[in-house]
Amino acid sequence: MRPALLARILCVAAAAVPAGAAPAGSAAKPRARDLGISALIGGTPGTLDAITDVAGVEVGHTTLVSGDGALVVGKGPVRTGVTVVHPRGKGSADPVFGAWFTLNGNGEMTGTTWLEESGILEGPVAITNTHSVGVVRDAILKWQVSRPGLQPWGLPVVAETYDGALNDINGFHVKDEHVLEALDRASGGPVAEGNVGGGTGMVCHQFKGGIGTASRVLAEAGGFTVGVLVQCNYGLRPGLRVAGAPVGREIADLLPCTVMGAPGASGIARPCPSASPAAGADHEQGSIIVVLATDAPLLPHQLKRLATRVSLGVGRMGGYGGNSSGDIFIAFSTANAKAAAAPDSARVEMLANARMNALFEATVQATEESILNALLAAETMTGVDGHRVYALPHDRLLAALRKYNLLN
Repeated sequence: MRPALLARILCVAAAAVPAGAAPAGSAAKPRARDLGISALIGGTPGTLDAITDVAGVEVGHTTLVSGDGALVVGKGPVRTGVTVVHPRGKGSADPVFGAWFTLNGNGEMTGTTWLEESGILEGPVAITNTHSVGVVRDAILKWQVSRPGLQPWGLPVVAETYDGALNDINGFHVKDEHVLEALDRASGGPVAEGNVGGGTGMVCHQFKGGIGTASRVLAEAGGFTVGVLVQCNYGLRPGLRVAGAPVGREIADLLPCTVMGAPGASGIARPCPSASPAAGADHEQGSIIVVLATDAPLLPHQLKRLATRVSLGVGRMGGYGGNSSGDIFIAFSTANAKAAAAPDSARVEMLANARMNALFEATVQATEESILNALLAAETMTGVDGHRVYALPHDRLLAALRKYNLLN
């Protein structure tokens, strides 16, 4: 989400939530698989139904939340953070084959010039807010040069979405230590979702968005796994679809609003509570970053094909790559260990293009479910100038799916 206007901000210093953990006091909410929706989307989820089902992948978050009320630039309210993905784990210096794709380019993902040229991803992928890309990139370099075995230079991959509707984005609250914490404390296993890491202050289809993840296992197509992690911050309510049902039109209320009676920096003038939007008041201004991992033996040109198919998963949820949207996707393969770093020549394994259809379908399914999991995990949040964004109500989602005969 990239509004053109952001001027003022609130008070209070940010408190970090440990990497990989949910914010203090929050309880895990049911995911798509728990609610029976994963089966509607299709495919077979992995054990964790997360990007970490791809062996070796580790995820870390640092979450910064503090302050309430009027915006005071440099003080808060703070609703932001950083998320990192290590393709082979933080202890590995072995690069992976990778590729990227942009559905609409009003956004940033650093390091992609060399990724496009070489087909090699060297190091972690990080996601944060739009105005913290530089500090996150530099902190990754500091982390790399301090660790034995890692190359002493790099072109880190850092992507962003805009959280200024809820966060003091011009206060630059993400610091080196927050990035280093996420890098060092990243782990495999279950991945925290919703209002965490880079997704802390994000809005998706005018509900509270953030981080989401899912996976698909291809038991009858090589046994390969596809895992996806998203930072979703895009879309308007009427376009939201879940398993094909027009959920956004069924839940037309609970729109972003302000509890302070004035638009403020976010530009939201609708008072809380809000029953319906003002005609013509809302415009698509969002973004989504997607990280895709697989253990299938794919080369960079094939990973580009997978990254392209992410667009279809976004489209199934109701995204269309609006003009002001930064929809940027990166894919990597953990197969062919040591091949990308070979100093002379290397023998690599490549899956035949004719066998990629199952991977394409898994990519679409895991992307769709990752976005839904972000919405299901997120909690209602009030940020700068009392701007409030509501969580997707599970009961009304399930009621909408029953109305369209998708659930019993």
